[in-house]
Amino acid sequence: MEFKEETIKSDCIYKGKITEYWVDEVLLPNGKKSTRELVKHAGAVAIMPFTADGKMIFVKQFRKAIEKTIVEIPAGMIDKTDINPIETGKRELEEETGYQAKVFELETSFYSSPGFSNEFLYIYRAEELTKIKYPLAQDEDEFIELITLSFEEAWEAYEKKIIIDAKTVFALFYWKMKRQIEQMNR
Repeated sequence: MEFKEETIKSDCIYKGKITEYWVDEVLLPNGKKSTRELVKHAGAVAIMPFTADGKMIFVKQFRKAIEKTIVEIPAGMIDKTDINPIETGKRELEEETGYQAKVFELETSFYSSPGFSNEFLYIYRAEELTKIKYPLAQDEDEFIELITLSFEEAWEAYEKKIIIDAKTVFALFYWKMKRQIEQMNR
């Protein structure tokens, strides 16, 4: 069986600054029709910024969609003015934390929720951080607090449901795996 859906009709029902909402009528592999509600998004970048003493920098902020203040890794949308995702990541790191990184490497990338959205997320590791005297300004509607946590402190925040978003949970498991590999190589 071929797992493909043919789009019969596609209607944009809302275009916002960040997302677009579409309703598509599709022809399924079995010949029946169905409706798909989709969210289109330009994509995003998240950063795992590691300090010289092996801690990670997080941001604490309110997230309206879940009506909670949570702790997460710095992240932001890919703007139309960004040349590529790495430039987005470097900009977001500086805007949100006031740091620049000498080492900035892609660790992974994935679709965040392909059942209804085309958002593609890039996750970078940032090391050898330097605090910038005059960093880029945060977005006008962004209110964040920086938190630097050890692995143990971050894991406790995860267990207490303070860290609950997918990208940051991924970052914690990445960090855990990295620590285990380092211990095995000793």
